[in-house]
Amino acid sequence: MSLIARIATLAQRDTITATGLALGGIWLFLVALFWLLAPAGDGPAGGVARLAVIAGMILPLALIWLAVKTARAIAVLRAEAEDLRSRLIQLRDMTGTRGAPPPRAMPEPEVIGEPDPQPRTVVPAAVPPTPRPAPRAMASNRQPAMRTDDPAPVPVDSDTLIQALNFPDGPDDTLAIAALRRALQDSDHARVLRAAQDVVTLLAGQDLYMDDLSPVPASPAVWRRFADGSRGDAVARLGGIHDAAALDTATALVQRDEIFRDTAHHFLRHFDTMLTRHLPQMDDAQIAALAETRTARAFMLLGRIAGIFG
Repeated sequence: MSLIARIATLAQRDTITATGLALGGIWLFLVALFWLLAPAGDGPAGGVARLAVIAGMILPLALIWLAVKTARAIAVLRAEAEDLRSRLIQLRDMTGTRGAPPPRAMPEPEVIGEPDPQPRTVVPAAVPPTPRPAPRAMASNRQPAMRTDDPAPVPVDSDTLIQALNFPDGPDDTLAIAALRRALQDSDHARVLRAAQDVVTLLAGQDLYMDDLSPVPASPAVWRRFADGSRGDAVARLGGIHDAAALDTATALVQRDEIFRDTAHHFLRHFDTMLTRHLPQMDDAQIAALAETRTARAFMLLGRIAGIFG
């Protein structure tokens, strides 16, 4: 039952109805008291007098229930406005992500080989005590220092990677957020996750959400064949998304939006590399869990459009 229907049902027993019944009862009591205590007239009352008496009895009751009906309508509109406001707040928080974390939930990892304006671990090596080099010399000295002094990436197990690829369901999904942050410490994982986030965000801008897709599952053996380099009909079952509306939306976006097309190709390339790197280490249950992630659904959708599944 919708929110408005629930409110309309409850309105029959709420305080507004009780107030209307009470006021109507009080008015009828006063009318009865008037008839009992009013002095008798000298002659029969005329038609105008009777009409005035009847109108005096009925009109207040009509006004009472008109006020009750108006108050019910206002209560329904107020509840609908509150529900709409809460939905807008939720959409503002999850818009463009539908389960993917907002940008602030994906901290930028340190990428080996790229200079950082304010490095924390290599400042002593980047700024020699004397003499102070020119800006260009400082930049040239800083980059080799980052290549040699950066700590090795933290190993990420398959379960953590799978949880990160599904993205957090919201700010309260602390386990997924922790897995995401851990996975981002590996530069290869960070490239895949950022590319996946970009793709999911752009698709959500077209009202196409990964949670709404229901792909036909492919067996782990098919995923392993893909990781081994098979393409075309041998891995056709990976293109298990048959939602015509989703395929049309994504195809139109690829055709008309050059930015999305480049982002999609970038994502497909890095996800392909990640599968080749990690899939041989996963068992069947982990591969099945990977296939259910939001990132894998985006891969199946865009891979089918790109024709890599035959």
